[in-house]
Amino acid sequence: MSSPDIPSPAVETVRIWDPLLRLFHWALAATVVLAWGLGKFGPDIMTLHFYAGYAVIGLLAFRLLWALVGPRPARFSSFVYRPREILAYAAEAWRPRPSYWRGHNPLGGLFIVVLIAVLALQALTGLVADPDDFVNVGPLAASVPSWVSGSAPGWHELLGNLTLALVALHLGAIAFYKLWKHEDLIRPMLTGRKTVRRG
Repeated sequence: MSSPDIPSPAVETVRIWDPLLRLFHWALAATVVLAWGLGKFGPDIMTLHFYAGYAVIGLLAFRLLWALVGPRPARFSSFVYRPREILAYAAEAWRPRPSYWRGHNPLGGLFIVVLIAVLALQALTGLVADPDDFVNVGPLAASVPSWVSGSAPGWHELLGNLTLALVALHLGAIAFYKLWKHEDLIRPMLTGRKTVRRG
């Protein structure tokens, strides 16, 4: 629905998201949920949690590589914006009309950067954690000072809760765009095709 005083932009439906990026997105969602669930509710011996964490690390490594050499919509240059651009988009984002943004909009790009940073720190603290149980010790715990490995479990749990909050924010943004802005963000991540401003 467009505001009556603002004409609808010329749009086209084009392929934006490549198959590897889409596969990454859904695989990361699954492994993050799996790792979080195993960490909170899994067996006392965290072997499966560790494996899920290794999968997250592998996926993050792929995403960073793809942000350098992948198709243009996947690259850093297409989703890392200046603060002024982020603020300008945020001032308009509340309007009840689709943005028709070609790729990730500035707020979405900021979210990606924050999520990657949080997940990377989450993985790092897990790798160096040395908890009191002396069983679920991270594989790199012996490589860091004891005060780092000893504090890492607390940071790991804190970052896990932050990750959960970011997932909830992501789902909330999808619902906001669907219900308020009448823009479907899920279908393009399934099909690769998105309706965007022409040109």
